[in-house]
Amino acid sequence: MNILKVQNLSCTYDKGNVKVKVLDNVTFSVDKGEFISIVGHLGAGKSTLFHTICGFNKPKSGFVLVQDTDIYSLTDSQMSKFRRRNIGQLNQIYNLFPELNVEENITIPLFMDGRKADKNYLDEIISVLELGNERKLMPNKLSKWEYQKVFIGRALITKPSIILADEPTESLDVLYSNKVIEVLKYFNSVYNQTILFSTHDEKIAMKANRAIIFDQGHIYKDIAL
Repeated sequence: MNILKVQNLSCTYDKGNVKVKVLDNVTFSVDKGEFISIVGHLGAGKSTLFHTICGFNKPKSGFVLVQDTDIYSLTDSQMSKFRRRNIGQLNQIYNLFPELNVEENITIPLFMDGRKADKNYLDEIISVLELGNERKLMPNKLSKWEYQKVFIGRALITKPSIILADEPTESLDVLYSNKVIEVLKYFNSVYNQTILFSTHDEKIAMKANRAIIFDQGHIYKDIAL
């Protein structure tokens, strides 16, 4: 069953008087429970792809279906609600609410949607992320690694249709990079959570079950691992 379908997606941006193609006729689909690395060098189109799937960018052509919903047919308010419920995001810029503690920052997407957290699932997230001693701490008391783990928890808490993690290991050393992938793989294997993560690190990419390799806005290869 396709949980995500990207069809003939093209995106451009203006560079002076020239239009530069960032994504060029990109087509692929994702089944529920897949764990996929989106691989490519800086400027290959990985972040643009994720932003477009999230509905932040509108493509020049093509469409994206998430859970059979054409996201570009939604109004801005509908898209915000759909994104909150169906797409877990791990972006490269991490901003926690300074007035909320760790647990509150993790559960904020549910609060914004008028829902309560599943206590057992929240406890499991905090346990797997090894944040038990920090769950009531404020963000200014956290290390850089703890800070990032809160974002991972936030992406997981709604049990979204898909999680898009944009370069989640970019600023981390080898030890913590592997820990991020281990956490994502745990929720992929235990909860059949569908996860796509982007990287330019070949060793990290190989930890996925499938790799979609980008080059200059094109899919160069799509391989099972």
